[in-house]
Amino acid sequence: MKIIDNLKEMNQEILKHKNKTIGYVPTMGFLHDGHLSLIKESVKENELTILSIYVNPLQFGPNEDYETYPRDAERDKQLAKENGVDIIFMPTNDVMYPKPLTFSLKVTQKTDVLCGKDRPGHFDGVVTVLLKLFNIIQPKTAYFGMKDAQQLAIVYSFVEQFNIPVTIKGLETIREDSGIAKSSRNVYLTEKEKNLAKAIPESLMYGADLIKSKAYNATEVLEKVKKKFLSTENENYEYLELLSFPDLEKITELNSTVIIAMAVKYKKARLIDNLIIDQNGNILTNFN
Repeated sequence: MKIIDNLKEMNQEILKHKNKTIGYVPTMGFLHDGHLSLIKESVKENELTILSIYVNPLQFGPNEDYETYPRDAERDKQLAKENGVDIIFMPTNDVMYPKPLTFSLKVTQKTDVLCGKDRPGHFDGVVTVLLKLFNIIQPKTAYFGMKDAQQLAIVYSFVEQFNIPVTIKGLETIREDSGIAKSSRNVYLTEKEKNLAKAIPESLMYGADLIKSKAYNATEVLEKVKKKFLSTENENYEYLELLSFPDLEKITELNSTVIIAMAVKYKKARLIDNLIIDQNGNILTNFN
């Protein structure tokens, strides 16, 4: 496994492997089982797997956790090697943004809901860094977790609208034994908060059952899920939404693929989770 931190060497490697199928897993590091599931899928489907580890400052707001985002480079390298990664690209900010940007990308749709509603500019930063990384790595397929479903929907539309020659593949959310979605930020949860957070996936599954029953409209489903979640010791949530997917538009009738999603803020960790459900009430485990 090679570890590369500069563009010159990365460009040379891509040129050397230009006739191979390249699978790419973009991450901000502090790898967990969710990331490893993406790596394993890439290794299975491609001749070369490249993992990037880069905490992108453009996607963090002024009051967010860029400086304190969990990092453990040595552990990440070991996990990547054990799971079949061929190349890790670990650029610094100076490599990714050597000069102030004179161009900007702005996501104009799908950002006024879910996480985008309270994180202005976040997805602009996501697509900016991904455009650079796609151009550097030139993958055939890029792998994303469905836990970050809004990101998946935006990136899917981004490559489609700009004719970027990469297939976007979304894979099932990997969960703790408790049902909580795996996240690098889970390390910040206290034991009490871990117990409270179990109500997030439980409430979403309850919502999925209501949707599958076809006995309720979107508003009724949300009211029932809200009531169930707040019946636990959890006091509030940042959002609970039921939208079309991947368009992320507000709906009343449940006759197409939808996403039911939540965000909950604990003392040091903000957790997001969702389920994507097709028109027949089935929970999707992949999206591409």
